[in-house]
Amino acid sequence: MNNSPKLYEINTRVWIKKFSNVRNISEVPIEYFQNLAKKGFDYIWLMGIWKTPVENIEYALVPDLIKTYDKCFPDWKKEDVSGSPFAVDSYQLNPELGNFDYLLQLKNKLNKIGLKLILDFIPNHFAADSTIVKKYPQYFLNGDEQLIKKDTSTYFRSKFDKNIILAHGRDPFYPAWSDTVQLNYFSEETRTFMKEQLVLIAKHCDGVRCDMAMLSLNNVFQNTWPHIISKFNLNKPEHEFWDKAIKIVKNENSDFKFIAEVYWGLETVLQNLGFNFTYCKFYLDMFLNKNAIGIKSNLNRGEDFNNKSVVFIENHDEERSAKVFSSRIHSAIILFLTMPGMKIIYDGQLEGEKIKYPVQLGKTPDVNVSKNIKEFYDKILEIVNNEVYKKGSFQLLIPLKFDDNDDSHENILAWYWKTNKKLMITIVNDSSKKSKCKIKLADEKLLDKIELKNRLTESSVKIDSKKITEEGYPIELNKYEGKILEINC
Repeated sequence: MNNSPKLYEINTRVWIKKFSNVRNISEVPIEYFQNLAKKGFDYIWLMGIWKTPVENIEYALVPDLIKTYDKCFPDWKKEDVSGSPFAVDSYQLNPELGNFDYLLQLKNKLNKIGLKLILDFIPNHFAADSTIVKKYPQYFLNGDEQLIKKDTSTYFRSKFDKNIILAHGRDPFYPAWSDTVQLNYFSEETRTFMKEQLVLIAKHCDGVRCDMAMLSLNNVFQNTWPHIISKFNLNKPEHEFWDKAIKIVKNENSDFKFIAEVYWGLETVLQNLGFNFTYCKFYLDMFLNKNAIGIKSNLNRGEDFNNKSVVFIENHDEERSAKVFSSRIHSAIILFLTMPGMKIIYDGQLEGEKIKYPVQLGKTPDVNVSKNIKEFYDKILEIVNNEVYKKGSFQLLIPLKFDDNDDSHENILAWYWKTNKKLMITIVNDSSKKSKCKIKLADEKLLDKIELKNRLTESSVKIDSKKITEEGYPIELNKYEGKILEINC
């Protein structure tokens, strides 16, 4: 098992336009993916490949989004707007990308060079104007005249039949998504249909990233829609949707990967239901807030949780890391790329893109490349593309006081990976002041004399191993400075 896989996220509808003379998704030059494989990536997530209704464009031309387009892409035109890729018409490819045959061709090409293909599964909803609504209105959460009169932002009339009142999809902490329609997860008929969609997708990829996966949990669904559930006497199912759905897919392909977008502390719940990886967005929040204590605490949750974590410093939902971390970007890169668990890197991140474009846009300008950030990513990716990070074991370190009058060791995060041949130690000062500590590898048996090599500078020093196993090796770091030290056993 790879304890530190890397996933590259691509906004497919925008990205495909960057290749001239490409008529479908299988014709993207293989050299593009070979370059990512050489950098150590394991998974390619083609976000936004599914067919969406043309009506999605109108939902994406509301005042708030127009203001965002004006700010990030002043030259945008209406034809540049595609609508949300997460308001799906059906699980068929967007015609601009081809069909399932072309998708399978791409998957086979990726697999031959060691890459796995990840696609979207959006379990909570379809597009409000989806053809599925016309065919199967009973799969969705139905309302009535009283509900729509009381809350027109959550309920709407189906365009296919004005007598049918439906609910928009929603997160209980935010207003409903007006371009979506909510599936009824207290209906076995709906669950069967969604399992069928999942099985269909699974035949054409190596894994799925499940959008807002916790919304389909029984308790979450019940707490999101208590009035409808009570009013229409909807019965809570005895089992969880994910438990059955994941088993069906994995019975056919045990290596198939399930990745959950999940929040609210429900990561372990979904891991226990069979998810291979779960978002741990709290790490991003802790990086931004310089919460070293919180990071250390969560890294102590055990090997199983760590290996199933998904760590990121940006994705399509978040602000660009080069912008929000600014002068701290190097330390953030070191931290998240040397942690255990799956790492997400978003297209443009390696080049230092600073502008977050809404996913409703189907076209964006080229990236303004930051030479400094690109070269730093190249260096760190080269370092972590090593068996010690993939097959080794992870150990959190507790930085010790440098001396009795200095508490700056609390600003420092440290951990290491090890195999029987190598140790790789990460030490980062994630504060705005110079900090000092001592690092002790008390549990390691090393040769009497060892060489400590700083992989960021390629400088090295030879020391008596007791200095680091018994006494504590002194480390002094400038603000936001990091080191990755290599020891060959």
